[in-house]
Amino acid sequence: MSPETTAARTLDAAAGDSVRDRIAGAPISWGVCEVPDWGFQLDADAVLSQMRDLGLAATEFGPDGFLEIAPAARAAQLASYRLRAVGGFLPILLHDPSYDPLPEVERFMDGCVACGAGVVVLAAFTGVAGYDARPALGDDGWRVLLGNLDRIADLARSRGLVAALHPHVGTMVESGAETERVLAGSRVGLCVDTGHLLVGGADPVAITAAHPERVVHVHLKDVDAAMAARVRAGEVTFGDAVRDGMFRPLGAGDVDIETMVAVLETAGYRGWYVLEQDVKLHGPEQRDDPLADVRTSLAYLSRLAG
Repeated sequence: MSPETTAARTLDAAAGDSVRDRIAGAPISWGVCEVPDWGFQLDADAVLSQMRDLGLAATEFGPDGFLEIAPAARAAQLASYRLRAVGGFLPILLHDPSYDPLPEVERFMDGCVACGAGVVVLAAFTGVAGYDARPALGDDGWRVLLGNLDRIADLARSRGLVAALHPHVGTMVESGAETERVLAGSRVGLCVDTGHLLVGGADPVAITAAHPERVVHVHLKDVDAAMAARVRAGEVTFGDAVRDGMFRPLGAGDVDIETMVAVLETAGYRGWYVLEQDVKLHGPEQRDDPLADVRTSLAYLSRLAG
């Protein structure tokens, strides 16, 4: 089964086929992140209550410890807020020949299956916490990484799930060239993150238009391109740029979100659109600040959906 066919089947988790029915939230839009010392971390009740009140259909899991750990308890927790589970983001070591990622991935998949979530979103973890620096990856490392992606894609398919590689700043796959290498060298699906691809120097719309059949999941972000250029130039770290507002509500940055959605829908994409705006909160006084930006992004995408 192809990645796109599997992705289409994940729509049984959505309420319908329209774009509006396929909009999900993500805890990172509320500043909830797996990176140590990222910022003030809101609790699940605050975030899930706001997602529910916004009328979002579903959410990704967020980092370990944000939701209930036991899969059954997690599913009940989300249901209590009238939210469905999309899947989750799993940074995992893929390029080290001495480490087998499959046991860790399989445990993550157990949680997805128990919650009715369909998508395993993989990031090629460097081995060091944070996203401000990364090592170079040689040919041997690439062979291991690509082989592990195929193993994970096959395992996901056997569990009724879809695996998607998420190009992400500060991981082993962040740039357009690295994304193309993954697409050429593996069978894994692609999670297009419009923001991270742009910060990494790629054109997310062009990559999507060239490979629409590989796109199985979408993280919609908007970005201040001038700040992204400073990150690429090494003038500011990724974390500091996030703190300073590099990611913007949809329609307020430099990503062509309208064309992105049009390309995907025309190509027959029927997966989730996850609203993501990476933010850092300085303290509890900001606990309600993300709500306005998520509402703006939701309204923008809803207008595009007609």
